[in-house]
Amino acid sequence: MNSLEIREKFLEFFKSKEHKIVDSAPIVVKDDPTLMFTNAGMNQFKDYFLGNKTPEKRRIADTQKCLRVSGKHNDLEEVGRDSYHHTMFEMLGNWSFGDYFKTESIEWAWELLTRVYGLDEERLYVTVFGGDESEGLEEDNEAVEIWKRIVPKERILYCDKKDNFWEMGDTGPCGPCSEIHIDLRSEKQRAEKDGAELVNMDDPSVIEIWNLVFIQYNRKADGSLELLPEKHIDTGMGLERVVMAIQSKKTNYDTDIFQDFIDQIEKDSGITYTGKYDDSSKTDIAMRVLSDHIRAVAFTIADGQMPDNSGAGYVIRRILRRAVRYYYSMLKIEEPYLHTLLPLLANKFKDVFPELKAQESFVKKVILEEEKSFLRTLEGGLKRIANLDIQNNELDGQTVFELYDTYGFPIDLTNLIAEENGWELDHEGFREALAEQKARSRADAEKSVGDWMKVNDADSTQFVGYDYDELDDATISRYRTVEVKGKPTYQLVLNKTPFYAEGGGQIGDKGTLVNDRETIDIIDTTRENDLIIHHVKALPQNPAGKWKASIASQRRRAIENNHSATHLLHAALKEVLGTHVNQKGSLVKDDYLRFDFSHMQKVTDDELEQVESIVNQRIQQNIELKEDREIPLDDAKEAGAMMLFGEKYGDMVRMITFDRDYSVELCGGCHVNATGRIGLLKILSETGVAAGVRRIEAVTAGSALQYFNSELEQLNTVRSQFKSKLPVQESVARLIEENNKLEKEIEKLKLANASAIATELAEKAVDHNGHKLLIQRIDINDSKIAKTMAYNLGDKLGSAVILFGLVANDKPQLVLYVSQDLVNSKGYNAGTIVRALAKEIKGGGGGQPQFATAGGSDISGLDRALSSLKASL
Repeated sequence: MNSLEIREKFLEFFKSKEHKIVDSAPIVVKDDPTLMFTNAGMNQFKDYFLGNKTPEKRRIADTQKCLRVSGKHNDLEEVGRDSYHHTMFEMLGNWSFGDYFKTESIEWAWELLTRVYGLDEERLYVTVFGGDESEGLEEDNEAVEIWKRIVPKERILYCDKKDNFWEMGDTGPCGPCSEIHIDLRSEKQRAEKDGAELVNMDDPSVIEIWNLVFIQYNRKADGSLELLPEKHIDTGMGLERVVMAIQSKKTNYDTDIFQDFIDQIEKDSGITYTGKYDDSSKTDIAMRVLSDHIRAVAFTIADGQMPDNSGAGYVIRRILRRAVRYYYSMLKIEEPYLHTLLPLLANKFKDVFPELKAQESFVKKVILEEEKSFLRTLEGGLKRIANLDIQNNELDGQTVFELYDTYGFPIDLTNLIAEENGWELDHEGFREALAEQKARSRADAEKSVGDWMKVNDADSTQFVGYDYDELDDATISRYRTVEVKGKPTYQLVLNKTPFYAEGGGQIGDKGTLVNDRETIDIIDTTRENDLIIHHVKALPQNPAGKWKASIASQRRRAIENNHSATHLLHAALKEVLGTHVNQKGSLVKDDYLRFDFSHMQKVTDDELEQVESIVNQRIQQNIELKEDREIPLDDAKEAGAMMLFGEKYGDMVRMITFDRDYSVELCGGCHVNATGRIGLLKILSETGVAAGVRRIEAVTAGSALQYFNSELEQLNTVRSQFKSKLPVQESVARLIEENNKLEKEIEKLKLANASAIATELAEKAVDHNGHKLLIQRIDINDSKIAKTMAYNLGDKLGSAVILFGLVANDKPQLVLYVSQDLVNSKGYNAGTIVRALAKEIKGGGGGQPQFATAGGSDISGLDRALSSLKASL
């Protein structure tokens, strides 16, 4: 029996049981903000379960296109590597909405599997819900008693809530379920070990093929359960798995669903498929990836989702590019290839999902152009990655940027390759490098750098800033002119300097050069190789002679406060969160500090409070700085100094210690002589900046005082607005409560006004094609009120179509109501109608058959939209 016959027999079977066979919903979800793709057969029936919509038929069956690659069902990385993960798959299902329940569901499932499909009863096992004391739920004895009439009791297995209690979400319909599993092992293996021991144990040969969900409870917001007034059935059977069982195959990819594609790939590539499921056969993995991914890509495009750089489009582009990378790297196919599999796919599903065959040429072209574009970027980038020397399992941001900038390599693919190799990706480093590149590109377009002009023979600069804020005998050894956007700036190099050059996260110093003739402002200090470069707006009239070089001391003190605070913060984070915490970047300025560190989850408020408290305790202890300016690296290691990954250290290093039992780090930056000078640290924020990297921003000393003063000023300003002696928080709470009451009163007035208007409007309804028709532009700017009016008028008018046009927030809106009898008898659909009318206001809309809305941007088209309705009915 081939897969087409198996699918047809399923639908025919349930049709014979008086089920309505419905079409698959689109694989891309447009109207459910909780879903990007349809990931289960029940998605299109959610409104029935939630009570938002009444089904036309109480018995329904279908085969549904599903996609699971993101969010909760993120299986993409496994596809092709194992025998059962897929991106796109088909879910066969039958549903009862308040009709039959457990008896019919169980008996029919068994009948289909054993009598129609001919599966060996001795290989089938069933699971039932074993109860849950915490929920006050008993064993599902009702299901057990039904199963006992069908299978021996030793093949009925009790399972816990995790495996056998289905829930739609945190709230809503739910209930116990019963799963049917099949043992596909050889007779010898079955004789050696009972299949019952392998159910739900992730054995690829003992698998679930059908899940029967008995929806009988409603999960309330407080977590409690209540019985539903009607009981429902929701079943799901993966076509790929049941075909494998019926065709007596060992894996999904061995079935005719995938083998036709693998056969074609074998022929086109000249490589034999061996059917291995380990890393020894990369070509096998590649063939499975292609045979799977073409389905996901093609059906989503056919359902209207184009590859893009964000949202659902990004997911599709990601799948497509993964396929390209596999055929390029593993099968050595260097020309666009994935699109060539489309005709086979379209023909295979032409009678099942005809939308693909109908759009075959379009979908093929979209895939081809995506392949062409990506292949142009692929070759150089893959070679570069193959030659990388990866340190500490991290692909650094600068390398990621090089792949992006030099080879046109997209960040999403680099991330995929990193995951495949077990590397971490430095997303923040990439973003920073990208931002820097954009800034450089803008500047370089109008930048010219002059030659160095020598003043004396000093080739290097001696940094004395650890000990001195100023020097009386500095000399200028060289200078040059740099033109940016036609405006000249200048750079100086001194023989010795107290100015710290930006590095290690610490910003560069500012200050002055002074002699008896002039003063030169130093606006920044940076490093170029080993040169410390002083940036100035004007060159000295006479660069020769001696200069007094002075840093902005107060600014430096603030920088030192923040730099030492980062060391204390680092140690405190390790103490509170664990020794896994390591610095991943920092920015030390005069007005605030930023510290990035490794940690896998958000730091809680309590943890932040502990960290802040520890740091402030260390500040209050006024711990003296111990500086080992030049110490052998081995000695520093022995002392337990923290060393940053990615940093290169020489044989001699500088070690900064604030209590050898608390903070010992290698660092070239500027620090306080004792922690007491920091005064205070206040954490302002904690955020995530990349996978496994968190960021803290904080202020110290004067900036912390300014922060508290600002907060206090705001609090006093708020307090002054209340003529009350009550605490501010109580006054605010009362104000909010009063405001809510006033808003409710306003709402009542609006509704009263709307009711009066509705009474007048009811008289304007006209007879049209056997029902009432009311089309009116209303002077109400609230679509919720308009909806209430429409339903109230609908109750008064009976069989009616009501269309309102209104302007809310300077935007035109349409509100359309259709009575249920007209939905049933005439096939009117408010959602379809309003979408057509919305074109007149240059907008879009939709909704349910009985009620729908639309919004647009062209108010002038509102009257045209209203006048268009009558002709469409």
